[in-house]
Amino acid sequence: MKKTTRKNPRSEAVTLRTVADYVGLAPCSISAILNNSAAGRSIPEHTRDRVRRAVLRLNYQPNYSARSLRTKRTYTIALLATDIGHAPAARIVAGVETYLRRNGYCLLVTTYDASPDWVQNHFMSLRQRGVEGVVTLGTRVPLPAGFPHVFVDLAPWNLADAIPEFFQKKLDGLGQDCAQRLLRQIEGSSPRTSAEFFLPAHLPSLTPIAR
Repeated sequence: MKKTTRKNPRSEAVTLRTVADYVGLAPCSISAILNNSAAGRSIPEHTRDRVRRAVLRLNYQPNYSARSLRTKRTYTIALLATDIGHAPAARIVAGVETYLRRNGYCLLVTTYDASPDWVQNHFMSLRQRGVEGVVTLGTRVPLPAGFPHVFVDLAPWNLADAIPEFFQKKLDGLGQDCAQRLLRQIEGSSPRTSAEFFLPAHLPSLTPIAR
């Protein structure tokens, strides 16, 4: 009698179909879960966990180039700041990156030098690379009307070299709020007008509670 052996899934190229067959779901469901789309988030958490474990076990590597060709999107956001090393800015950047990563987006961090030809040269270069929206920290950038954009005013922190520990999580949360507002513009649930965040308005909530 001929002995049959089970194929090792690692011995062949692992595709979305491979993962789908492994967990017994449709490829579109796997894609929705991995892209954290609205449809994917509606799938039960235990099923999403099973898919994530399968992805790790099979060492599945998503083909982002193929996804971009299929969807005509890059899922790339640019963050512009005059001083990335500025302590409050760094905390906000961390929050922006966390939210974008959890929602299947990539963050590109760059600097803005306020040169007269910046929009014509550098911004157009970002657009040619498929940047879908911009977060700007501490400076207003003359972006084209209707382009998804969120601005954060860092004025009250311009002279700060460090921030109190109890402010850090609040600033991280502010960064996540910025990213969420930007994705709403990109995905059509909010008007494509520049959303603005001003730290003075957030200061009351940043004040530590006396114990």
